[in-house]
Amino acid sequence: MPAKSSTLQLHSKRLRRDETDAERKLWMRLRDRQMNGAKFRRQQPIGRYIVDFFCSECRLVIELDGGHHADQIQADKRRTELLNKAGYRVLRFWDNEVLTSIDAVLERIADAMNPPHPHPLPPGARVKKRAPSPPPSPSRGEGISRAGRKSPLTLALSLKGRGNHGGRR
Repeated sequence: MPAKSSTLQLHSKRLRRDETDAERKLWMRLRDRQMNGAKFRRQQPIGRYIVDFFCSECRLVIELDGGHHADQIQADKRRTELLNKAGYRVLRFWDNEVLTSIDAVLERIADAMNPPHPHPLPPGARVKKRAPSPPPSPSRGEGISRAGRKSPLTLALSLKGRGNHGGRR
């Protein structure tokens, strides 16, 4: 098993070194947490595959397809299905899309990174409604306005370090 892993590592290193124009252009916009503060990696091994771009926080895979992918549509479809079964979302773009309309590509990536709900419900699941909170109880000190008063912690923090600093802070 380690031999296969090291082979994938060597291959992914070579792919990073020999990147395409489309990969280079997209990488310049994804690197250094430029996209929603998320960390992307390029030419990342996942299982037996090496994906073009990967964000582990979002479980998002981005694949760029050149002209040779027109001949391997079925293989790409199987690869996408296996990655989906492993829990990854896969976005595919043609190299030409990246080179000619990078902003539209980035918009689709940002949309995929922001799902409607962080933990989607399984099909047929119901959301339990909470009972409304009881009104505040004056006997427990709830509902009494504390306007103008600071909590002891806030007061201690605001007074800390108020010594003579010679005008410097």
